[in-house]
Amino acid sequence: MPAIRAPILTLKIAQIAASIREFGFTNPVLVDGEQGIVAGHARVLASRFGIAEIPTIELAYLSEAQRKAYILADNKLAENAGWDTEMLGLELRDLKEIGFDLELIGFDELELQSLLAEKTEGLTDPDDVPEAPVHPVSQTGDLWLLGRHRLLCASATDEKMRGMVWEA
Repeated sequence: MPAIRAPILTLKIAQIAASIREFGFTNPVLVDGEQGIVAGHARVLASRFGIAEIPTIELAYLSEAQRKAYILADNKLAENAGWDTEMLGLELRDLKEIGFDLELIGFDELELQSLLAEKTEGLTDPDDVPEAPVHPVSQTGDLWLLGRHRLLCASATDEKMRGMVWEA
């Protein structure tokens, strides 16, 4: 098999291998008929975690331009698909309730926490603007240092004030 050249920056190969072990190899690797992978680079790498057989579909009919374009489209179109987060949260809660291991489906811990959190309504009207305090904490000219970031309470049109941001 030739070296894998895929424009994927981060592959979560162990996650993919665990998914294949749990669900089976449900998504065949697409090959070009000349021992080249068109789609499924990560699944091939995941097979090195003890998966013996890799199902394939041959796409030898693709031109060179089509093959190269499909390699990119396969990843980009999946990335563009998006989620209905409300429906996704319902599905995840159902799976969690029946005891399914949510780590097998690829979401990280922070994503799961966010998606599984019960949505609540705030206690105030989101359009309400509170009255300005009599003694505000910040005054014009105050520069707040927030780690490597700076927040200046001033007019962005005041050149002297803008200079304070860069001098700090």
